[in-house]
Amino acid sequence: MTVEVLLADDHAMFRSGMRAILDTQEEFRCVAEVGDGSAAVAETLRLRPDVAVLDVRMPKMDGLAATEAILAAPGNRTKIIVLTTYDHDEYVYRALHAGASGFLLKSLPPEELITAVRVAARGDALIDPSVTQRLITRFATAVAPPSEPPALAQLTPREREVLQLLAAADSNAEIAAKLHVGEETVKTHVSRILAKLGLRDRVHAVVYAHLNGLVRGQ
Repeated sequence: MTVEVLLADDHAMFRSGMRAILDTQEEFRCVAEVGDGSAAVAETLRLRPDVAVLDVRMPKMDGLAATEAILAAPGNRTKIIVLTTYDHDEYVYRALHAGASGFLLKSLPPEELITAVRVAARGDALIDPSVTQRLITRFATAVAPPSEPPALAQLTPREREVLQLLAAADSNAEIAAKLHVGEETVKTHVSRILAKLGLRDRVHAVVYAHLNGLVRGQ
């Protein structure tokens, strides 16, 4: 299956570099390159690519505002990956709050960009590992729920265990190994967890777990 990608960055050389990286993979097709946030919104809504990679700092409209506009559009199906040279918590929070599927630093190795686009295209999400733990720790300490939300009671003991392992940033393979089950079983558990708790993706499941005190002593 071909994954259509839009690239938005005000530096033409960086855009070209990203395109060259993605062009090494047969399943990717770059459908557009734009240099500002307004064009990113217009072209994304016109072309409806599977994934749009947006820089945070762009003229006319920044990448975060563009993310919010794209994801708020009726019928949108495009997944957003936000790229930045800065790992400010506020950027991460705003991107995730808007519904972005990824927040990555521009210093990432080429193979991680490829992985990020693949992850976003299949409906999962990720944050650069260098900011994940700090972010969720901040969320966890900023909000201390008086009691568990009722929605957690819908989870089976095994689903709750999977959620706690997700919150520890374990991959499906790592969770499968720890629980002595197959990866497909883990995927099923994750899908049910997201559906029961009304969460968009794995990243939001991680934040949810930390906000609601399921992970302690970190």
